[in-house]
Amino acid sequence: MILLFCGLSGAGKSTLAEKVKHKLAAEEIFIEIIDADEYRQWLFKDLGYSMEDRFENIRRLGFLANKFSSHHIITVICAINPYDAIRRELVRTYKNVKIVHIDCEIEELVKRDTKGLYKKAFLPAGHPEKLNNLSGINDPFETPENPDVYINTNKMSIRESTNEICSFIGKHIVKQQYLYTTFAHVS
Repeated sequence: MILLFCGLSGAGKSTLAEKVKHKLAAEEIFIEIIDADEYRQWLFKDLGYSMEDRFENIRRLGFLANKFSSHHIITVICAINPYDAIRRELVRTYKNVKIVHIDCEIEELVKRDTKGLYKKAFLPAGHPEKLNNLSGINDPFETPENPDVYINTNKMSIRESTNEICSFIGKHIVKQQYLYTTFAHVS
């Protein structure tokens, strides 16, 4: 299973992915997180933030996720992933891809702005530090239509959100395929 966590910066994608991973690990279920920020920093330095580069980034992350998933590892891609076309492309290309929209109101995202991105995006035109490509502010973010899971982190606690995602996963996997114990007996 591949879960595409998409949503604006600061909505809680990485936080929820870590919480879900921790909870599933307690149930001896394999899960891998592919964080787009981390992969851009180490592997995909050649990509910018144009629409074409964003599509290519998601294609590469999808390819990696499919490799994990083919070995019965639930894989979560954490990326803003602002374009519906590329999300749907991954759904068509790989097996068992589910879209998880992690949503939050802009006002709350501005309050959470741990990376300073919203502050930079709201700077006046011509300011040397202005960020001109922040999804949902001055760059597009296409809200997923009919996501498999919808989480609003402004209205749900981290615990409630984690439980909802884990419940969804539990309903859509054959648990034995993802158990640590499946691999524990390999010598």
